[in-house]
Amino acid sequence: MVDSVYQHVLAWKDALDAEDIDLAVWRIHRKIGMSGGLFTNQLLRETGLEISPERIERLRRGHAESYRRYGKRIRPLPGARALLDHLTGSGVPWAIATSGRMETAAVNLEALQVDPEQAAVITRDQVNHAKPNPDLFLAAAERLGAAIETAVVVGDSIWDMLAAARCKALGVGLLSGGYGAHELREAGAIRVYEDPADLLRHIDEIGGRR
Repeated sequence: MVDSVYQHVLAWKDALDAEDIDLAVWRIHRKIGMSGGLFTNQLLRETGLEISPERIERLRRGHAESYRRYGKRIRPLPGARALLDHLTGSGVPWAIATSGRMETAAVNLEALQVDPEQAAVITRDQVNHAKPNPDLFLAAAERLGAAIETAVVVGDSIWDMLAAARCKALGVGLLSGGYGAHELREAGAIRVYEDPADLLRHIDEIGGRR
């Protein structure tokens, strides 16, 4: 919903550089959207480093601090606010579910003009496991009082689509995260659109009404 993927990449790069961990930017990008634990596991596999719990915490904090610095550059994706307004006007309940903790999610929510006190917002702080586990989406459906099997998960990474498939929700992919249409479909997306504006133009294809 917000154009923040590359800010996340740069923030992780800053945090890794501060720990003298050399990882190419393109490899970081492929991990955006997954849980911090899975990120760390993949980091171990790719670098062969031993990473202590203390170092993991420093990386998390370093990423959050750097991401907040980049926050002023974050903007909603085209059509994001209009999509939320359309769903609200049509009586379709919606929630924001993010693998980020509130310390980073707050930057995105502010850009999107979503008040977490007024809207259903689920962050990593509130669940046991993040994507590709389905906990975030299950918690979001519960918050809305909806059956997860009736939900549509809109995401821009393969991790979103894998998590959606695991909880039997319908996954709709957006190209705005940098993943290709084939990758998103292979991970379970039933439809793929360019961005929220493109999704809104085709909302009837996924039953975008109550």
